[in-house]
Amino acid sequence: MAIFSVYVVNKAGGLIYQLDHYAPRSDTEKTFSFPLDLVLRPRDERVVVAFGQRDGIRVGHAVLAINGAEVNGRLTADGKDVLEFLANPANYPVSIRFGRHRLSSNEKLMLASMFHSLFAIGSQLSPEVGSSGIEMLETDTFKLHCFQTLTGIKFVVLADPRQAGIDALLRKIYEIYSDYALKNPFYSLEMPIRCELFDQNLKLALEAAEKAGPFGPGS
Repeated sequence: MAIFSVYVVNKAGGLIYQLDHYAPRSDTEKTFSFPLDLVLRPRDERVVVAFGQRDGIRVGHAVLAINGAEVNGRLTADGKDVLEFLANPANYPVSIRFGRHRLSSNEKLMLASMFHSLFAIGSQLSPEVGSSGIEMLETDTFKLHCFQTLTGIKFVVLADPRQAGIDALLRKIYEIYSDYALKNPFYSLEMPIRCELFDQNLKLALEAAEKAGPFGPGS
């Protein structure tokens, strides 16, 4: 089983902590001859596959590296436009690595704020007063689990759908937050968490939860 990431969102919807714990490897690297048999298009400051699928490369996958060098958005490592580089026959054969785009810090901030709003909408849609809001969202590849404290802090865990013990893990993360963030004299409420002991104990808690396997309590 796997726990993918942890988010901590303050009561105003600001992301104050984020940890990527495990990312499934979905990158595919292939050597191509000219002309390239995939259609690439610029999208959101990166170059993605718009048409054509082969050998694990899917529509929506982004160009991550060319000839072993990581790209920077729409530019190669040496500052050339990716699409112009790949349109030049002189640059072939070329090795291209495709995969799911890694979220930037700004994108994570935006998504945390969007979930905060969605959580509030979920509470307002409830036919009964005092709704807890969204506690879980499920897809075919992951589950999003959320625990909100009485003070409005949200702890969000993204995990494999088969991962057990997430309810207990969320409360353990809250305990770690209380012990190593709130009790830190240098930490200010609602501000980003930058504490080595918090990081260390959180990672230990995630590893322990993963080892519990798919049959633990509180899934």
